[in-house]
Amino acid sequence: MLSPNRVEVSPAIALAPGRAECGAFPRTAGAAPRIYLPFVLILLALTPRADSSWWYIGALGARVICDNIPGLVNKQRQLCQRYPDIMQSVGEGAKEWIRECQHQFRHHRWNCSTLDRDHTVFGRVMLRSSREAAFVYAISSAGVVYAITRACSQGDLKACSCDPLKRGRSKDERGEFDWGGCSDNINYGIRFAKAFVDAKEKKVKDARALMNLHNNRCGRMAVKRFLKLECKCHGVSGSCTLRTCWLAMSDFRKTGDYLRKKYNGAIQVTMNQDGTGFTLANKNFRKPTKTDLVYFENSPDYCVMDKSAGSLGTAGRVCNKMSRGTDGCEVMCCGRGYDTTRVTRITKCECKFHWCCAVRCKECEDTVDVHTCKAPKRAEWLDQT
Repeated sequence: MLSPNRVEVSPAIALAPGRAECGAFPRTAGAAPRIYLPFVLILLALTPRADSSWWYIGALGARVICDNIPGLVNKQRQLCQRYPDIMQSVGEGAKEWIRECQHQFRHHRWNCSTLDRDHTVFGRVMLRSSREAAFVYAISSAGVVYAITRACSQGDLKACSCDPLKRGRSKDERGEFDWGGCSDNINYGIRFAKAFVDAKEKKVKDARALMNLHNNRCGRMAVKRFLKLECKCHGVSGSCTLRTCWLAMSDFRKTGDYLRKKYNGAIQVTMNQDGTGFTLANKNFRKPTKTDLVYFENSPDYCVMDKSAGSLGTAGRVCNKMSRGTDGCEVMCCGRGYDTTRVTRITKCECKFHWCCAVRCKECEDTVDVHTCKAPKRAEWLDQT
């Protein structure tokens, strides 16, 4: 059965994926010098390392230079060189989907934190084939679709414009209408996103690649799910005897909310025997559909800083003393307790509209208690680092 973990092997050493165990190389008298070096080399070869990712394009802004983007495979680099304007849109889209990810998980122990000046963007947390990885791959793929489609409609790209198929007459439950305006060319966005985002996964024939491809597709289709028909009425006093309509994407928040629900209902799977698909990890669960997120490994609890798992811990995180949910101090702080600080905030209040045309407000002081999670005891923290 194929392993869901990615393992990078040094070119000088060809080793099967696996995990080095302490008992794998028993020490015997006289054998230590010969065993020690191979043992160290195997440990180095089998230590997982987070790959650089195209996600880093978002950190480059207007300075997207294809040869300088770490982690791109040849096909991605070729697309980048051929369509530099689209890469600018991909970069802007990366900022947007990362913000959406952080919004969706703002009240959770794992809050979609990114690492500054880190080519992997999220660090080692993405090495684990977890629910969080499933969500990130899905929403990143969705973000590329959304950004490219929007840029097409705005006329920012040379390779695409409005949807050329939305011409002539059509009908819906309200009757017939004429296609007009500028329908979002989402099919182009999906095609490019699939070619660019999936390119790296298609070069690797392992379980994690198959998981990523599945979740990438879920993200792409999520954007299309929220296309809406917008119409303008024509006729006497807006009677709507004639309608001109076009297809438009909904706000990206709808896609984020939808994928967040899919995260909650993500299905744990394993690889099937021939390595071409998934089987359920728990036979009591339903089989995943094409719209379900899938994952292989359970998530860490994210309570304490754990460099090996990429967990930043929750020490110092703000929590809600009155909540029993994931943002509550009991859950967020993992039972460690919390500190309370009294803070004075200055806010605008008693705002009034003055003719014409200004809104004037007073400044009011408001004293509130801010609760932050305590750090773990030192011995507990050292166990995880």
